[in-house]
Amino acid sequence: MKSKSSLLLVVLAAFTLPVLAQTATPKVDERQANQQKRIDQGVASGQLTGKEAARLEKGQERVQQMEDKAKADGKVTPKERARLKKAENVQSRHIAKEKHDRQRDLNHDGKKDRPARRK
Repeated sequence: MKSKSSLLLVVLAAFTLPVLAQTATPKVDERQANQQKRIDQGVASGQLTGKEAARLEKGQERVQQMEDKAKADGKVTPKERARLKKAENVQSRHIAKEKHDRQRDLNHDGKKDRPARRK
């Protein structure tokens, strides 16, 4: 009896592992974490205002929803992976653009810093 249950476990594992491998998206998860760190660093340094950070967070959520939807059926197809990569590229450009514009919040009061007026 023990050999039959062992055999059943081996067969189930053989079918389960490929499915798990197909739904795993470690590169997407790693990139999402990296982009989240970039946003957090921008807020901490004052490069991003509160509104900019909120907008970027919303973009991160959209990419996460796309990933969840791709994983929902148990398999992430190459086409879905390409769509995720494209969405991440767009989000990365948005982060870079917002971090390097002239809007700052260096005093961390939640408002955009205004440049000093000339006399």
